[in-house]
Amino acid sequence: MNEHDFLFLARRFEEHRTHLTAVAYRMLGSLTDAEDAVQESWLRLARTTGDDRAADIDNLGGWLTTVVGRVCLDMLRSRRTRREDPLDARLPDPVVSDDGADPAHQAVLADSVGLALLVVLESLKPAERLAFVLHDLFGMPFEQIAPIMDRTPVAARKLASRARRRVQGAAPTPDPDPAAQRRVVDAFLAAARGGDLTALLAVLDPDVTLRADTGKALPGGMRVLRGAQAVAGQLATFQRMATVSTTRPALVNGAAGLVNTIDGTLISVMGFTVADGRILEIDILSDPDRLARLDLAGLER
Repeated sequence: MNEHDFLFLARRFEEHRTHLTAVAYRMLGSLTDAEDAVQESWLRLARTTGDDRAADIDNLGGWLTTVVGRVCLDMLRSRRTRREDPLDARLPDPVVSDDGADPAHQAVLADSVGLALLVVLESLKPAERLAFVLHDLFGMPFEQIAPIMDRTPVAARKLASRARRRVQGAAPTPDPDPAAQRRVVDAFLAAARGGDLTALLAVLDPDVTLRADTGKALPGGMRVLRGAQAVAGQLATFQRMATVSTTRPALVNGAAGLVNTIDGTLISVMGFTVADGRILEIDILSDPDRLARLDLAGLER
């Protein structure tokens, strides 16, 4: 392959990068791993073209999506084999942007990929996750999904159906109005700053879930609290966060969230799932290693 052909191929690949990243992020819940999966799809495309088999690729977008799906499936299976990511052990990577920005500029910020959904996807088996993500979120037919996992289309359909039942029963549907979400999150922040327990309980759903991922910074890593009383019991921690750090609004996976910094250093990202005017889920990432890798280029300084 000469230089002209290589550059032409690279341009064609870049036309699909955003879509491929969105697929990989939904599959893996990790921005770094998603980038690695997309890069691997490029390497496989380059090798295929170098072997003069590119003429067999009639639909480049479909071919690349299939490749990324297979790479992600292998990565998910490898995680389970090595037991590096046990269920509920870590939060998915949040995608953060400016609260006033239009999230449409990043495909990974679509409302169908909120943190609440990603957390549920983490609990699925690799093949279930693949079938659900590719079919339900990207509309790929089961006839194309089945060969990726070496299953029949009927088997792939059953896997997606099983995953769908899990998702529908566990992933809450957030309020669609961003302004309404922001009002509730602002009320949470005001209650935290004022140390107002009554005001805090007023914005929490009785069945609220809080997940706090500190990574290796603290023993235990992932902490999960359920119920308004248990979450409100963290008021002192919320108040310390709101008064010691600089807290500002942001979009976290397309929903109202908060970013907390101290002297310009990111210390936590908070994502909220708001439904019917109350907070159903709070997801807090304070793992220093993962925070350091987040791209906050879309966040105004």
